[in-house]
Amino acid sequence: MPRVLVNGPASWNTLIRLPALPEPRSQTLFASGHHDGLGGTSAGKAVTLAALDVDVTLRTALGDDREGSLVREALAQPHLSLVVQPVERTERHVNLMADDGSRVSLYLELPEPEPGPVPSLDGLDAAVLDLADHSRPLLAAARAAGVPVWCDVHDDDGVGAYPRDFVAAADVLLVSAAGLTDPRAYLSEAVARGCRLAVCTDGAAGALALDADGWIEVPAAPAGDVVDTNGAGDAFLAGLLSGVLAGLPVEGALARASAAGAIAVTTRALGAPTATVTTLDSLATTVVVRRV
Repeated sequence: MPRVLVNGPASWNTLIRLPALPEPRSQTLFASGHHDGLGGTSAGKAVTLAALDVDVTLRTALGDDREGSLVREALAQPHLSLVVQPVERTERHVNLMADDGSRVSLYLELPEPEPGPVPSLDGLDAAVLDLADHSRPLLAAARAAGVPVWCDVHDDDGVGAYPRDFVAAADVLLVSAAGLTDPRAYLSEAVARGCRLAVCTDGAAGALALDADGWIEVPAAPAGDVVDTNGAGDAFLAGLLSGVLAGLPVEGALARASAAGAIAVTTRALGAPTATVTTLDSLATTVVVRRV
């Protein structure tokens, strides 16, 4: 079983569904639904990887509070071990989720753990290092140890300072099209800098990828009824990583990634914790990935 470290946020969130995101004015709105549940981009990746038979260690910051207990309970599943960096309060968000898939995240608590020792990277097949200050020391450590670095920089616009170290360190880079004016230029720059594979996801429009052999178009897998888009990008990365670790060619791994993202949007759960390799690969056969 491959071994992966995922480092970054896990949180307890309140998700509120609205027909559309509110306009910036005083008003009264009625939610079409709401629930509390596991959140955090690293948690979404970890639970999906564990479901896909990857041995995952999630290193994250949690408090000794009610929300921390709920996060720990939600993460208690086979193939997933937890390394906790203690903080006073667990990270919390309120996410406004619109029917078109758009989202506004309101951060209620954003703890940052005290700097601690870099964990052992021995025997790891990959390190997924998400956007958090406590991931930064691991960027150089993983590269020095020869462990492939995977970074998801979300809606990076290519200009903001915070993601730059992550972009520079990534062997495999994922970004959303949401903040980019020219995704092709962004991906080209990443690969020219030494990134092995750079991928830009664009929701229902699929994804565009670039490696040393050229451009790859990845259609979105058929998703059925969309319930919640929260964590779809995390599931995409987890599906891609599981495919790479299984030895699939890059096109096959990207098809599996597309299938994982599609399964994620059909559930209220974060990521795709009920996915299996068999279900993903069955759905992936409907995804015609092609080099262009």
